[in-house]
Amino acid sequence: MVAKGDTIQIEKVDGDAGSAIKFDKVLFTADAKTQEVGKPYIAGSVVEGKIKNQARGRKIHVLKYKSKSKYRRKIGHRQHYTEVEITKV
Repeated sequence: MVAKGDTIQIEKVDGDAGSAIKFDKVLFTADAKTQEVGKPYIAGSVVEGKIKNQARGRKIHVLKYKSKSKYRRKIGHRQHYTEVEITKV
């Protein structure tokens, strides 16, 4: 759920910082008086945004351990994401 001026983090998409991006698969729209639900998407509805940043998230640590067998593994992971500012709904 987004509104104009919101900043969201989404799974990484191609594009440089400052370039425009369009989301054309809109599921639901609402304003003060009307609501519209897509089946599955709303035809002709588009949300536009501007890519602010391409970055990586915080590191998570995954530990594997099996008792009585001296088995231990430590793995780290950092997920790539794209930060998008919504410009038009």
